[in-house]
Amino acid sequence: MKNKLKPINRLLVLICGLGLIAVLFTPIWRIDLDAPQYPEGLSLNIHANGLRGSVDIVNGLNHYIGMQTLHNENFIEFTVLPYLIGFFAALFIIVAIINRRKFLNFAFLLFVLFGIVAMIDFWKWEYNYGHNLSPDAPIKVPGMAYQPPLIGFKQLLNFGAYSIPDIGGWIFIGVGVILMLCVFTEFKKAKQKL
Repeated sequence: MKNKLKPINRLLVLICGLGLIAVLFTPIWRIDLDAPQYPEGLSLNIHANGLRGSVDIVNGLNHYIGMQTLHNENFIEFTVLPYLIGFFAALFIIVAIINRRKFLNFAFLLFVLFGIVAMIDFWKWEYNYGHNLSPDAPIKVPGMAYQPPLIGFKQLLNFGAYSIPDIGGWIFIGVGVILMLCVFTEFKKAKQKL
């Protein structure tokens, strides 16, 4: 029937929906800190519903340079994100059931928009976290900001900060790539029929 998805694309969209369910149970992003006084390293693991890892140690260190302490209840994202991930998981499963190209296109565009908004929100959080320092901090370095990198590496005093996707983040990226390939192959198929 016209506008139906190729069977392989339908299966891939279903797998994308199921894959996003796994994101609810895995860390999405990680910020690793490396310093001589912590040879084993410190790690902040960002899950859909909160922070895990070396949160208490990082909070103790933040006090010295005037950074805010990290508490899950201070982030509306940890309340909303599990529902958004569940929404997209359900949306992709529904798209596979409905089996129409226009629904795939709509779902893909919505997912890309969500990814862009999420990364902007994460960058803004990191900016505020690294720039809004307490004037009463025991250690003050004029002109120094402690914003972690959005992605990649940055030196912050004697700490090396690495910010990279974790298992859930790679699943998100994989879902985006798979959906893009599905949209592309469906577009090519539709063009050939003209």
